Amino acid sequence: MTPPATVFAAFSVLKDHVKLKINQNSVSIDNIVFRLHYRATFLLLLVASILVSSRQFIGEHIRCITDTGIPTKVIETYCFFMSTYTVVKHLNATALENGEIPHPGVGPMSKDDPVIHHHYYQWVPFVLFFQALLFYLPHYMWRKAEGGRLKMLVSGLHLASLSLSEQELKVNDNMKIPSMKERDEKIQQIRIAFINRLHLNRPWAYFLGFCEVLNLMNVMMQIYLTNWFLGGAFLTLGQAVSEPLPKDKMNPLDVIFPKVTKCIFHKYGPSGTIQKHDALCVMALNIVNEKIYTVLWFWFVVLALITGLGLLWRLLTMVLHARSTTFNKIVFTIACPGKYNPWNVLKVTHEYYFGDWLFLYYIAKNLDNYVFKQLLQELAEDLEHRHHARYKIVPVDVEQELLKVNN
Repeated sequence: MTPPATVFAAFSVLKDHVKLKINQNSVSIDNIVFRLHYRATFLLLLVASILVSSRQFIGEHIRCITDTGIPTKVIETYCFFMSTYTVVKHLNATALENGEIPHPGVGPMSKDDPVIHHHYYQWVPFVLFFQALLFYLPHYMWRKAEGGRLKMLVSGLHLASLSLSEQELKVNDNMKIPSMKERDEKIQQIRIAFINRLHLNRPWAYFLGFCEVLNLMNVMMQIYLTNWFLGGAFLTLGQAVSEPLPKDKMNPLDVIFPKVTKCIFHKYGPSGTIQKHDALCVMALNIVNEKIYTVLWFWFVVLALITGLGLLWRLLTMVLHARSTTFNKIVFTIACPGKYNPWNVLKVTHEYYFGDWLFLYYIAKNLDNYVFKQLLQELAEDLEHRHHARYKIVPVDVEQELLKVNN
């Protein structure tokens, strides 16, 4: 049995990635759908890669039985790296049930009998790791493009609602409650920065949408990549596993991930004649592989549906952000919940472009309800001033103008 300390040591490298919830000091620059890709799926694929490459969990990946003419290590190494096979005519549930064959796909064969070669298993950990990187890539691109803009604006305001003193208070080494003056200055900085970049947030918003589209494209590509990797068997794997299995039909997992396979090793005999050595190999690794790919099938399908719904939500926000006060109430209540009600100044959201609206939404996600209410009120006042400046009428002395015309 694998010691618990060994298990913990194997997965200790992942401890920093087991975070789906934003902590107190971090800044949210995306949504839960995005995090399902670069945290949940990334972690799932890394765990799977570690499982199939760690012998302490399942022992030797392959064990072969052959005659005494070849060292066991030689035939096992050869069969693991070159591939094994099963015989199609022996993938027969009835023959297996009647004891006519010892294992699915294993039995005597002629040179004309079709076989299925299994050569994917040595590549499984590498492919899983590569897929994990692909799920992390859109987040990496978005983080680099975002450039820490939100963090620079909202840092230091996580506990600003508790600012009741003229002095700064330290909660611990990593957290502090700013003074009332610091809080007001920080809100003023956010307001000025937002106003100065008004109507300039389009690239920021569009690149976020582009990365969300990349997430959907990636998960769809991963489904077809995995299907190609498993020889076209992945697309129907979940359906085949979930449906009741007829008595005369082979378990699809035994066909795709056989536990016992055949392998042939050729070598020269004493007189130079090529000798063929038939081996029977136990594929312990496929016990794990079948569980991994079954879970991945269901997860990829669910993730693709959730990501598609997330894109529909993004389109809905583009349409309704400047048209529906009720929609804005719901969205900003979810983003910045609390008892303070800033909805009397929701007209702010009707005047901005979608990029400005989305940037304001993410500011709301990273601020306390009281602080965001104060910020939104100041933005509303700025908006009123801009309107008055735009439509201001200068008084004119009518009599003086008439005299000028007559002269």
